[in-house]
Amino acid sequence: MKIVAQRVRNAAVTVEGKIVGQIDKGLMLLLGVGEGDTKENVDWLVNKLSILRLFEDENGKTNLSTLDVGGSLLVVSQFTLYADCRKGSRPSFTSAAPPALANDLYMYFVEKCREIFPTVETGVFGAHMDISMTCDGPFTVTLEH
Repeated sequence: MKIVAQRVRNAAVTVEGKIVGQIDKGLMLLLGVGEGDTKENVDWLVNKLSILRLFEDENGKTNLSTLDVGGSLLVVSQFTLYADCRKGSRPSFTSAAPPALANDLYMYFVEKCREIFPTVETGVFGAHMDISMTCDGPFTVTLEH
């Protein structure tokens, strides 16, 4: 499982011209599910996100977690995080999980996040989505498990 987490001032996901998820201060999460991923991967990543210090304190040090600052999450599924571009000119996605497994683990991830974080918004699994955001920093990290 892979996550690209971007610290944002705000972010929104639009599907067919309608905003389906929107947050203010927090993290924009792109979540990729790979073959062999399990609920244990999700549990580890959600725990890590809850304690990861990605926000600045009053002294400008990156000492505060998303929870510490009352931040929100916007979670968007993105199988393209599993693109393999080593050969040829077209990415291969063979290491991405099949859609049914990916959707199940994506929904489980969202459910687990909602148990911890005050606000968790989402995109629409499998839909074409337009994402807008104001990055804060920019500050971007990747997580894998």
